[in-house]
Amino acid sequence: MQWYIKPFNELSVDELYSILRLRADIFVVEQDCVYADLDGKDTVPGALHLFGMQDQEVVCCLRILPPGCSYPDMPSLGRVAAAPSVRGQGIGHQMLARAVNTLDQLWPDKVCHISAQSYLQNYYQSQGFVVVTDEYLEDDLPHVGMERTPQA
Repeated sequence: MQWYIKPFNELSVDELYSILRLRADIFVVEQDCVYADLDGKDTVPGALHLFGMQDQEVVCCLRILPPGCSYPDMPSLGRVAAAPSVRGQGIGHQMLARAVNTLDQLWPDKVCHISAQSYLQNYYQSQGFVVVTDEYLEDDLPHVGMERTPQA
């Protein structure tokens, strides 16, 4: 697995296409959820794209958003996706660990807030996230708000 973390303007056309294809394959096709993936947040100053590649293809990805982009004064993670071919191998956990390490480096004094699909609570709890809201629907899928305090 080759890991990369890049701002939008440093992504190659092939990397961007592969990231967007994976997100569409997972969120729109697999989860049968029609939503506007291209929400303008991928390109905001300070946004980062973390992704893993195997055989020249993006097999997992997420985006790291700076404070104020999705939530006032809090950074966030989102669009967390892993291809079916790599699930169950711990790659998603490796990616999340890299993401929270980046959060801790960039914003050591900021709590991170995420809107997590409810069935993934244990995944996020493995990296220190705790549930802070009741369950709610987002794009017709059950979600919970979760937060993580930076680790020293």
